[in-house]
Formats: sequence, structure tokens, C-alpha cells
Amino acid sequence: MPSDISTFPRFLYLNAYAFLLTFGGIGIALMPCYRIGWWLTALQVVVVWICEKNALRIFRSWSDKKRKYAVLMQKNSAEFRPDTFAEYVQAPCGQLLVKIVLTDLRKNHEYKNLLKLKQPLWTMLTTGCKPQKTVIFINDKNL
Repeated sequence: MPSDISTFPRFLYLNAYAFLLTFGGIGIALMPCYRIGWWLTALQVVVVWICEKNALRIFRSWSDKKRKYAVLMQKNSAEFRPDTFAEYVQAPCGQLLVKIVLTDLRKNHEYKNLLKLKQPLWTMLTTGCKPQKTVIFINDKNL
């Protein structure tokens, strides 16, 4: 059972979305939008900037992915605990990490069961964006 995630094939696999954003941004940048109008060129620059910024952010999270890998391996080495994967199956990048951990634990068949822990997008948006009420109490005896 591998105890380290720091291999080149795993780096490529776990950063697949970053590579997709990088090459997608390059492809968008190579499109000759300047022939149509300046407004389309401005939109093109914004889209390329967003793609490359997010790709760089995913690439920079490599040390965080290694730490999360170690935590998941430690929590599940003695016994398999599906609840520890609930946070990671919510996002596509986390699902790639879950697949790697399950492969190293030799529990590939559990991936379908873990996908049941994934919340629908609407549920995640509504539970994450709840308004909060602020109440201020003033204890003044002179009033």
C-alpha cells in the first residue's frame, strides 16, 4: 500500500482539472476574436484570465492535497469509515482524491456507495447561504 502521493502520475491525475483549465484558456486566447470587435476581445481576455487564475489556484493546492491524502489514509487504515469522505465527494477535485485513497486502500468498489453522500447542488447552495439574524441586547437600567 503506497504511503506517499508525491508521484508524477498522481500529480497529473489530481490536477487534471487544472490542466484542462490551462489548455482551455490557451485555446481561448488563440482564437482571433479581435477580427470581430474590441468587446469580444475584452471578453476573451476576461475568460482567459479566469481560467488561468483558477488553474494556478488548483496547482498551488498540491501540498494541501497531500495533507488531505495523509489524513484520509490515517483515518481509514484500520477500518473503512465512509463518513470521512463526505466532504471530499462534493467537488470534482475531491472525488479524484477519493479515488486515489480508495485505490490505495484496495476498496475501489466503495466509490459508488460514497457518491450517495454527495449532496445535490441546490441543497448545497441553500444550506450554505442561509441568512442570519443579528439581535443586540442592551442592558441599561435607566431606560
